Amino acid sequence: MRFRDLCKAIPDVSQKMLTSTLRELEADDLIKRTIYPEVPSRVEYELTKRGLSLIPLLNQLVDWSLENMDAIINHRKKFAL
Repeated sequence: MRFRDLCKAIPDVSQKMLTSTLRELEADDLIKRTIYPEVPSRVEYELTKRGLSLIPLLNQLVDWSLENMDAIINHRKKFAL
């Protein structure tokens, strides 16, 4: 994805925070940054093999969250007094 597309996909993130996060993900070898020598310059980001290996784990976390959300919300209500 291009930087602009990432900004649109994550509307509440600042450009500074997104840039910082992308640099950290690149340093961790979770994403690859490709700069194209064009005018204007074009930068694209893609998941590396290591980054792709996280997808099944994230999907499991999402599934767990969906399965437990109602119980968690109900339990929180007991503490919101």
